[in-house]
Amino acid sequence: MSTPPGIAPAPAAADPTAGPPESLRAAWPALAGLSAVFLFEMLDTSVLNIALPTIGRELHASTVVLQWVTNAYAVTFGGLMLALGATADRFGRRRIMLVGLTLLGLASLATAFVTSAEQLIAVRALTGVAAAMTTPGSMALAFRLFEEDGLRVRAATLISTVGLVGLAIGPTVGGLVLAVAPWQVLLLVNVPIAVLAAVGVRAGIAADEPAGLHREPVDVLGAALGTATIVPALVAPTLFVTEGVRAWQPWTTAAAAATAAVLFLLRERSARHPLLDLALVARPLVSSGLAYKAAAGLATAGLGYLVTLQLQLDRGWTPALAAVGMLPQVVVLVAGGAFVNPFVRRVGLDRAARLSATAVVSGLAVYSLLGRFGYAWVAVALVLVAAGMRVVGVVAGVNVLRGLPKDRTTIGAALTDTATEVTAGVGIAVCGTVLAALFGGGIAAGHWSPRQSAQFHEAVTVAGLLLTVAAAALVGWAVLRTRNLTDGPPGRADAAPAGG
Repeated sequence: MSTPPGIAPAPAAADPTAGPPESLRAAWPALAGLSAVFLFEMLDTSVLNIALPTIGRELHASTVVLQWVTNAYAVTFGGLMLALGATADRFGRRRIMLVGLTLLGLASLATAFVTSAEQLIAVRALTGVAAAMTTPGSMALAFRLFEEDGLRVRAATLISTVGLVGLAIGPTVGGLVLAVAPWQVLLLVNVPIAVLAAVGVRAGIAADEPAGLHREPVDVLGAALGTATIVPALVAPTLFVTEGVRAWQPWTTAAAAATAAVLFLLRERSARHPLLDLALVARPLVSSGLAYKAAAGLATAGLGYLVTLQLQLDRGWTPALAAVGMLPQVVVLVAGGAFVNPFVRRVGLDRAARLSATAVVSGLAVYSLLGRFGYAWVAVALVLVAAGMRVVGVVAGVNVLRGLPKDRTTIGAALTDTATEVTAGVGIAVCGTVLAALFGGGIAAGHWSPRQSAQFHEAVTVAGLLLTVAAAALVGWAVLRTRNLTDGPPGRADAAPAGG
C-alpha cells in the first residue's frame, strides 16, 4: 500500500506498547483498512443490484431465485452479527477481522467459477458470513483506536463517508463495467478491497491485549437463539412483499421470529454467562443509542421504499429519472460528512443524537403528509432524512460504545448494525402490507385508474404515518432514557456516565 505524500511510512505491524494516536493522520494505515471494510459493505450490495438482470439472464434464474441472491447475503450477515461480535470480544477483534477478510477474499474469488444461481447463492451466503465478521469490527476497532470521543466521531465519520461514496457511485460504476465486462468482475473487486483492508489492519492495529478481552464461556444456546430470532425477522419482510399479506408463510415466519425472541430473552436473563448481558443493554447510553438507530432504520427504509414506488409507478418516471430524483439524498449523505464534526462539537454527542434523530422522523412526516403535492416536498423529506441520518448514524453508534465496557465493544457495534437491519426490514414490511391492503389490483401494472392513484396516495400516507409514529416513539423513549445525563463536549470520554 503506497504512503500518502508527507506522511511517514507505517511500520509492518502496530506497536502494542505505543500510546493511542493523537490524530487521524497518525492512524492512517488503520483507518485506511477499516474504511475499506465499510466500502466493501456499501459497494457490494449496490453493484450487485445493478447486475441482477444480467445475472438472471446468464444463469437462467427466476425472480424468486434472484431475490435469494441478495437475501442470502443479508440473512447470514444480519443473523450472525451478534454471535460473531461476541466471539470477537472473547478471542480478539483484530484476529476475527483478519479471518473475515480472508474469507471475503476467497468467497469473492469463487465468483469467477460460478456456473449456476444456486452456486452464486452459496457464495453470497459466505460473503455475508465474512461481512458479519468484519463490519461490526470496523467501528469497534475505530472506537478503541482512540481515547478521545472527538477523534472517535471524526474516525467514524471518515469511515462512513468512504462507504457512502461507494454506495453513491456503485450503480453508475457498475453499469459502466457491465457494458464492457462480465458481471463477475463486479464481485471480484472485493478481492483487492479485502487485501487493502487486511494490510491496513495488520499495519495499523495492534493485536488485542488479553486484559482487553473477556474470558467468559461462549453462550452457544444464546447465540443459536439470537440467530434464530434475527434470520426469520429478516426473511419475513420479503415474504410479506412477495407472498402477500394473506399468505401463511410470512405470518408463520414472523411468529417464529417472535417466539425465538422470547426464548432468547429468557435465556439471556437466566444464563450464568449470557451472550448478551441485558443489564448492559439497559444502560441509558446503550439503550438510547439503539433506539435512535432503530428509529432511523424504520424511517430511511420506509421512505426509500415508498419514494421509489411513487416516482416510478405513480409519477411514471423512468428508472434513470427516478435515480436523479434521489440525488438530494445522495448529495447530503456524501457531502454532509464535512458538517458532522463541527455540529457535534457545538452541541455535544447526546444532543446531536437527539436532534439528528428528530430530523429523520420529521422528514418522514413531511413526506407522509405532503409528498403527494409535488416533488419539492419529496426532495425536502429526502434532505431532512439524509441530514439526520448522516449524524445519527455516527453519533448513536459512538454513544452505544461509550456506554459499554471496553471488552464488549464489538458486540455493541454488532447490536447497532442488527438494530438497523431488523428495523429496516420491518419498515419495508409495514409499507408492503399497507399497500397490499389498500391498493386494488397489481401495483406494478401501468396506467393506474384515478381510483388506484387515490388508493396509492392513501396507502403512502397511512404507511408513512405509522412508521413516523413508531420512529417518534423510539426517539421519545431514547430522550427520556438520557434526560439525566450530562451532555458534555465530545472530547471528554467522561462527558456522560458510561453506565448511567
